[in-house]
Amino acid sequence: MIPFLDLKAQYASIKDEVDAAALRVLASTQYVLGEEVAAFENEFATYCGARHAIAVNTGTSALHLALLAAGIGPGDEVITVPFTFVASVSAVCYTGARPVFVDIEPRTLTMDPSRLEAAITPRTKAIMPVHLYGQMADMAPIMEIAQRHGIPVIEDACQAHGAQYRGERAGSIGLAGCFSFYPGKNLGACGEGGLVVTNDDATAKAIRMLRDWGQEQRYHHTLKGFNYRMDGIQGAILRVKLRHLEGWTEARRANARRYTSLLRDVETVTSPTEALDRRHVYHIYAVRSADRDGLKQNLDAAGIATGLHYPIPVHLQKAHADLGHREGDFPVSEQAAREVLSLPLYPEMTSDQVATVVDAIAQATMVKPPRAALRVG
Repeated sequence: MIPFLDLKAQYASIKDEVDAAALRVLASTQYVLGEEVAAFENEFATYCGARHAIAVNTGTSALHLALLAAGIGPGDEVITVPFTFVASVSAVCYTGARPVFVDIEPRTLTMDPSRLEAAITPRTKAIMPVHLYGQMADMAPIMEIAQRHGIPVIEDACQAHGAQYRGERAGSIGLAGCFSFYPGKNLGACGEGGLVVTNDDATAKAIRMLRDWGQEQRYHHTLKGFNYRMDGIQGAILRVKLRHLEGWTEARRANARRYTSLLRDVETVTSPTEALDRRHVYHIYAVRSADRDGLKQNLDAAGIATGLHYPIPVHLQKAHADLGHREGDFPVSEQAAREVLSLPLYPEMTSDQVATVVDAIAQATMVKPPRAALRVG
């Protein structure tokens, strides 16, 4: 059996550090926010090349508060993509704004800048590209269009810890960047967690208040806020894991290169594309197949766990039927949703495990497995 990811292996590799960090918080009794969370905020801001980082309880909360801090509210429109996890759109809805979709590029599966300007209306108050699967959207044209129209950009970087676009880190380009630390993410908490980075002082101040009941100081509620605070133990554990993130990222990238090299011999499967001006951190390694469901069934039977990210684009979800979309409105997203299949990928994955997955794919698609090449690298 090859798991989709192996959190037990990750924990085993850093058990002493993680245990010590958790015990340190228990001894301090700073269970909510506190010194460990503040230290993590500073360290993650430095990692991203941003001035501020504000830790919250989930990535969804990070998106929600970043939008609120940008002034988004009822009657406004926020442009994003339909091929994403539903939380991207839910956060827009939480503000009372209306999500407006533009389709994705077929190669990177991120926002297609050529379709963006046509979606802008007088009600457009934010643009939210999604850095999907660990690869950043094409930010230069997105930022140029946004700046020309005076519209802030909120980066959904929930899957893109450490990704880069022309040398700049995910989250550092727009007004704010939002991250999730759900356990399966490249940088995952032992529970839930999220964070916003920004270079804007006013945005940072607003988000800090909004996450903690809108307080500017204790019991002085300047804004109508929320209880979106990060737990102290999560902050301490994330500090430990952040020190390992770059090593884990390079291990992910190495396994992704192995997959891509070996899958060239499998004509019925297409590997993901890493754009030349970007650093893909491979939160997900999603191949494409015209017979995705058949391939998944065959891999399941071979004891290889896979994932579907995402089989139904948001504009076709029943929960968002009120937006009035129908099949055919965003054909690139819809085709991707029919074809993508996420393969096992994690830092601790061995070359032999990658080889086994590729063998199984080759056998499932009736292509002779390139076994001689599998042990190289």
